[in-house]
Amino acid sequence: MPIALTRRGFLGFSAGAALVLGGCGGAESPGEAGEPQRGGRLRALFTGGGTRETLDPHAQNLFIDQARHKAIFDKLTELGDDLAPVPRLAERWESTADATVWRFTLRQAIFHDGQPLTGDDVLFSLARILDPAAGDRLARQSLSAIDIGRCRVVDPRTVEIALSTPSAELPALLATTGAAIVRNGYADPANPVGTGPFRFVSFEPGRALVARRFDEHWEGPALLDELHILSADADARANALQGGQAEYAHEMSPTFARTAEAGRTVKIVAAPGCTTQAFVLKTDRPPFDNPDVSLAFKLLADRQRLVDVVLGGRGVPGNDLFGKGYRYYNSTLPQRPRDVAEARSLLTKAGVLNQPVQFFTSTVSAGFVDAATLFAEQAGEAGMRVEVVTGAAETYFKDQLTTGVLGSHRAGAAPIPDYINSRLLSTSPFNATAWKRPEFDAAFATAQSTVDEAERTRLYHALQRDLHDRGGLLAWGHPDWITAVAANVHGVRPVPPNTVDWARFDKVWLG
Repeated sequence: MPIALTRRGFLGFSAGAALVLGGCGGAESPGEAGEPQRGGRLRALFTGGGTRETLDPHAQNLFIDQARHKAIFDKLTELGDDLAPVPRLAERWESTADATVWRFTLRQAIFHDGQPLTGDDVLFSLARILDPAAGDRLARQSLSAIDIGRCRVVDPRTVEIALSTPSAELPALLATTGAAIVRNGYADPANPVGTGPFRFVSFEPGRALVARRFDEHWEGPALLDELHILSADADARANALQGGQAEYAHEMSPTFARTAEAGRTVKIVAAPGCTTQAFVLKTDRPPFDNPDVSLAFKLLADRQRLVDVVLGGRGVPGNDLFGKGYRYYNSTLPQRPRDVAEARSLLTKAGVLNQPVQFFTSTVSAGFVDAATLFAEQAGEAGMRVEVVTGAAETYFKDQLTTGVLGSHRAGAAPIPDYINSRLLSTSPFNATAWKRPEFDAAFATAQSTVDEAERTRLYHALQRDLHDRGGLLAWGHPDWITAVAANVHGVRPVPPNTVDWARFDKVWLG
């Protein structure tokens, strides 16, 4: 990222440089042809969350929530294909040399009610996210270094964000899920007013959002007239897409992709190896409070077999870390092999061989139950009895935080520091492995506050080495991210979830 010292003592960011995209995304989908056309309605299907679905962009968690909020709201930054931050409502940014104060220049954007975006809206949004009285603010942990009392509006289009501790990662953290910018005074999630490419029409949790094109969007009007984002399980998504009742189906299975590719009515758009599938081992309770048992379970996993069977070969084996191929990923660690004999020895030493272990999983994500069942078979080869129990899909990820000792886990695209912040610190809200180590927390804080990139990278690598050796994440595979669209849908790019062009319906058109 090119930088230069300015007369104000800030390190300047070149917005143009951020638009160079790489990573595991790809070019336009095969078959794209002709000029984009305006008009029409797109019906997009996502896994639903029932009454838990929300229009509050600071409380979102499910992919369907994120897609709806992305249509209505914007963030200051988003993540590019390579997981580096790219400009959105923030046109450019710069920091002091010690990365304790960041200055953001805002675009000329307006809200759906005609009011212009200002720095006051940004500070109100950040204060709302950081409000300690609100228990559902998804980005609060990632943005916890912001000292809201010392932040200030320089002028209507310039805002300074002050930090309590240095952070070279702030622009990427502002792209985290749940960091949308709302109007100053926003208080009614049932009537959302954003700066996004679509304006709100109606919403029924567990069913549908209806939104229409916002012609005054700062990036230009969307091509579609109307967007419907609908809740549906995997089978319903497949049937609706193939039957012509929908045009876009999110997060489809490898089995569906293989079947659809044989026909002509559906196109598959897949981003290779961009996400993470894992098992989580709770490190704060028996038997996984013993690191030898955690290591034994990691040695029991036949990762290639899991990729071949559960993912239909559409993915690559994992190495017990999140974010393979992303910035800061420690690729120097040797690939963990399958070693049933060593696993059995460790389990015998720990005195847990042949003891039953409950695997708490769910149908909330395609492949969860299949992966749990196959792993139970693999563990049985060492004499372990793994009992698979299926929980409610609607509440699985919340229930998992307190239920059982072994469970299913998936993660979309996110910067590795953001993943650690939200899932692997003592205070992390989604710490499914119950990995709570004060020394790890302190080492992470040091890494985040290190301005020198080479040293920061070294520190992040050391953290991942610790997780690889002692942590509770058994990352067995990195699946392709599969989206399916009708043959007449164009403009959908094969990119990782949670990045700028994922669920990017303002750039989609119907042929």
